[in-house]
Amino acid sequence: MDNTRGSIFMILAMAAFSVEDMLFKLAANHASIGILLIMFGLGGMSIFMMLTWRRGEDFVPPAIFSLPIFIRVTCEITARLCFALAITLTPLSSASAILQATPLVVVLGAALIFGEVVSVKRWLAIGVGFIGVLMIVRPGLDSFNVASLFAVVSTLGFAGRDLATRAASSSISNVQLGIYGFLALIPAGILFEVYQPTSFHFSPEVTWFILGVIIFGVVAYNALTIAMRKGAVSVVTPFRYTRLLFALVLGVFVFKETPDVMTLLGASVIVLSGIYILTQKKDNTAMVSPSLGVNIKK
Repeated sequence: MDNTRGSIFMILAMAAFSVEDMLFKLAANHASIGILLIMFGLGGMSIFMMLTWRRGEDFVPPAIFSLPIFIRVTCEITARLCFALAITLTPLSSASAILQATPLVVVLGAALIFGEVVSVKRWLAIGVGFIGVLMIVRPGLDSFNVASLFAVVSTLGFAGRDLATRAASSSISNVQLGIYGFLALIPAGILFEVYQPTSFHFSPEVTWFILGVIIFGVVAYNALTIAMRKGAVSVVTPFRYTRLLFALVLGVFVFKETPDVMTLLGASVIVLSGIYILTQKKDNTAMVSPSLGVNIKK
């Protein structure tokens, strides 16, 4: 039941992230990424602070001063900043393709760090899902350059954030984690503005876009945190791939994009691999690798 609920929250998070991406892209026509990150961080942090206050919880719980939280915030800042640089300096398809390796890194980390049992069948299903991602984005070899390393670092950063979320003390609530997750966006935005300063012009349209980004970002962030804490990492993480499916739908209806046959086939592969992972039953037969101490299901 925890795995099912965790998977549902992960799908909800990916749907909300997709809407957030759509609104962010629309807002980026009027403001720089750095300014948007700063406003996004301030708005999301304020909402989570209000939710924390209403629940009678501390803004600065003692457990917040811990290694997992420090790693989580550091990874968040690194991932956000590097991905912003990646999509600025390299083709979006190339950066997006690299970012979709995050589930594989997270599952690998869950096996090595938390000793989660990951069956060979589940590893294969994750790999098939990633193949579906590549079928959609299809990055060309000539699209990769040295700046693509920013996307690689952001992938490691997002994976580290999710693993640190799993390792964070249960005494820290999801809304308390949300405060510091959005707080990390502010220095990331400031660093981006230092690198690439731009002017910003307010308008009613941009205001609505920014408000939408904040609302859907808060929903997505909260759902992602619940998913990573509720179900097994190796089960819920592959459902990150559904973000591409939601993005595909929004691309068709909002940006009037026309997906080709390969894109539709890739989307089908992602859905089928996710369903297969969710329906896999836990096997009690496992062995321990003496060198790494990792449980490996037969």
